[in-house]
Amino acid sequence: MEQLAPETPIEILQSRQELARRASAGIEVTLYWSAHDNSTSIEVWDPASEETLVFDVPREQALEAFYHPFAHRPAPPSEPTPMLLP
Repeated sequence: MEQLAPETPIEILQSRQELARRASAGIEVTLYWSAHDNSTSIEVWDPASEETLVFDVPREQALEAFYHPFAHRPAPPSEPTPMLLP
């Protein structure tokens, strides 16, 4: 049996399909579905800062995340609390 080579990140991105796109309040939000692993993701682009935020969302929450992306954005890692030694 022939083993398939693992897909590269470019191939994975190319397997994404745009499901919906909207612009509001100066940002653009796009909802994607990936044929690679049947996942959904949100991409938020801010043209003013030229920054893009991309994150996965559960399929059952995809439409809600499309309309309210910042409510579904993963929390940033917390800062470690410094240890105070006596």
